[in-house]
Amino acid sequence: VQLQASGGGLAQAGGSLRLSCAAPGSIFSRYIMGWYRQAPGKQRELVATISSGGSTNSADSVKGRFTISRDNARNTVYLQMNSLKPEDTAVYYCNAFYNLRSSWGQGTEVTVSS
Repeated sequence: VQLQASGGGLAQAGGSLRLSCAAPGSIFSRYIMGWYRQAPGKQRELVATISSGGSTNSADSVKGRFTISRDNARNTVYLQMNSLKPEDTAVYYCNAFYNLRSSWGQGTEVTVSS
């Protein structure tokens, strides 16, 4: 699955960004979609996931600030990031999981200045 992430950039602390990830294909609605991030010098970590049925899960560090959602008609998953903190600075990757296969997008960089 070819994933195309976009929406990263520079934001000030307390600001907002919205990431998007498009995944072509007629079975997008069946994918478990997720956002992960990797800060410099750190391992990639889970940010949030959304199931095919719309159930969501998110890391404690982003609960109440980030919201994952999906639009199956547009084959797109979103990550709305509010109240950004400098520690949210990372490369954000979207992921699609289906039928035991995991696919990754190219990553979009988010930088939050204090």
